[in-house]
Amino acid sequence: MRLVIARCSVDYVGRLTAHLPEATRLLIHKADGSLLVHSDGGSYKPLNWMSPPATFEVAELSEEQQLAGVVECWEVKHRKSGDTLRVNIFEFVSDSHHELGVDPGLTKDGVEAHLQELLAAQIERLGDGHTLVRREHMTAIGPVDILARDAEGAAVAVEIKRRGEIDGVEQLTRYLELMNRDPLLAPVQGVFAAQEIKPQARTLAEDRGIRCLVLDYDDMRGEESGELRLF
Repeated sequence: MRLVIARCSVDYVGRLTAHLPEATRLLIHKADGSLLVHSDGGSYKPLNWMSPPATFEVAELSEEQQLAGVVECWEVKHRKSGDTLRVNIFEFVSDSHHELGVDPGLTKDGVEAHLQELLAAQIERLGDGHTLVRREHMTAIGPVDILARDAEGAAVAVEIKRRGEIDGVEQLTRYLELMNRDPLLAPVQGVFAAQEIKPQARTLAEDRGIRCLVLDYDDMRGEESGELRLF
């Protein structure tokens, strides 16, 4: 991981366009190819970003950029969409590299772990004809919660959250990217399952072809116990 604090401007060019004027910001370039642009505020959410798979290159400066005081220009391009995040750097304040190693992944809380157990036992909630392959299917970057097959035998990867937010969609996207490289699994469909799914997360998931599934925890627990429920 490369952490850079720099005075920079940022432009996103593609399906959407966005511009961040010159200011001092934190730039995070990860080993997976992603680039995150942060300010000193706004909690965890970056001001702009490029998701993997992406290519990174230091572009040759134009005469106009040199006259404007740009000392380095980064271009991060998404390999599938062609969208580009262009960072014009005017001054490097700090630049460091760090090897973080393999992350063990997120340890789920009791509710998420139980949701996984319940959905594995009630796999038909994914749709008629679905069958369970295994829980905690391991990938190179961590385990996907559930691997299943649909009625036609196609692979289905399910990521389960108590509250579905954008980070969870990004996590499932990374899993799908890796799993779709496996000829024994591809093509792999994605299902983002949670008790509550935020509108922004649903929009992002649907834009990436990921199906959303809202889980009723109480109803699933009632089915597990065999209790009769009127409501």
